[in-house]
Amino acid sequence: MALNPYFQQGARSEQNLIQDLINEQLRMYGVDVHYLPRKYMGEKSVIKEVVSSKFDDAYPIEAYIDNFDGYGDNPVLLSKFGIQQTNEVTLIISKERFETYISPLMKGEENVKLTTRPKEGDLIYFPLGDRLFEIKFVEHEKPFYQLQNTYVYELRCELFRYEDEVIATGVEEIDNELVGDNLADGESEDGISTILGITQTLTLVGTGATAAAYTGVIPTGGITYITVSNRGGGYVTSPVVGLSSAPTGGITGILTAAMIGGIQVCNLNVNDNQKSVQRVDIINPGFGYTVAPGIAITSNSGTGAAATAYIGDGTVGVVTLTSGGSGFTTTPTITFDSPVGVGTTATGVGILNAAGNLIAINLTNSGSGYVNPPNITISDPSMDSTGNYSFNEMVTGAVSGATGRVRSWNTVTSELEVASISGTFSIGEKIVGATSGASHALRKTDDMPDSDEFADNFDIETEADKILDFSETNPFGIP
Repeated sequence: MALNPYFQQGARSEQNLIQDLINEQLRMYGVDVHYLPRKYMGEKSVIKEVVSSKFDDAYPIEAYIDNFDGYGDNPVLLSKFGIQQTNEVTLIISKERFETYISPLMKGEENVKLTTRPKEGDLIYFPLGDRLFEIKFVEHEKPFYQLQNTYVYELRCELFRYEDEVIATGVEEIDNELVGDNLADGESEDGISTILGITQTLTLVGTGATAAAYTGVIPTGGITYITVSNRGGGYVTSPVVGLSSAPTGGITGILTAAMIGGIQVCNLNVNDNQKSVQRVDIINPGFGYTVAPGIAITSNSGTGAAATAYIGDGTVGVVTLTSGGSGFTTTPTITFDSPVGVGTTATGVGILNAAGNLIAINLTNSGSGYVNPPNITISDPSMDSTGNYSFNEMVTGAVSGATGRVRSWNTVTSELEVASISGTFSIGEKIVGATSGASHALRKTDDMPDSDEFADNFDIETEADKILDFSETNPFGIP
């Protein structure tokens, strides 16, 4: 045997002595840092690519700064994404301290992949520079097995680059002090740093209110309904619909044209040649007509559309809203009471604004045979909205299956800001929170934000052309 048999190389007492001496040195010459374990909130199923994560725990621990002469090389880098800092720092922490005080606490946490040692991707809050560093590599074999054991972890870290992570540790100096130069996207009202990334604002219904309306009756010569005899084509905007004047003592009616795609399944068709007049609504049926008025449809774009008017007695007059209600995600159903005796029941369509309020009711058929004004029933908006969304919970569209992670929820404006979006939310569907159970119907969405102008390769190439003469076959060689 080559080794001294009278000296135990792996004696536990000697190993403990070295560990205690190292712990004492770290407490004397180190700095207090916080260890932030990364929690994986979503990942791809094939290659396990992390798509969202958060940091909501921070564990204090002492660490020794190995590169005491300053940050690592290449602190500033110019890239297509702008000026980036690539500061590096090497920290040494006690293996025993981590395994005794931090590892047991992480074992009970959900969505933490590794708890037995520090792991790449976790963060270190460095108080001296008020910065967050991301662990890029964990060295556990330096020094190399003194007395057949290892005693420290060497953490090689780079300045953390914010993406779509959520930082809500509850430690004030981490959650609040990082706002500003390090936080470009925003901060929530409660001071929690919310690194937003690409977000979308969903305007929800909240608690809706029923609309109400009333109308009168025109005894003679009112326009009953309009039939489109030729839909025409090529209309870019709604054409002007004109009526021949009513006889003396009457009132000329007012019509409007509703424009949709020429083919029902192509309502969103951008081809103007396929856009035609599909329906003509009655705004005011007028009265006093003895014969059906003529209709002229004029436009600067499309041509060919034509319609025929019909008149009758006892028709429904102008519909007046007494309350536009609120919270409508889709056009409500408008129902008129039927006339007593012989006649035709009036029909109409509601017009909504962007805020989900009913702003008008147009008649598609003013009916006939009415003696008294009919009652108007307007279907209720969604009234089953409930609950408040929780920060960072996942929400899902009940119909579309689209998902997103909550960044903020405004109970006053009913605006829900989400990030890490997958799929497309559908208007009118319920947005359901996975944790809170909150459920509100979607009224509208904002457009997804454009790409950052500073991340445009074209702009970089254009500016580079001003520096280098690319007419040269070898711009970097001798002319």
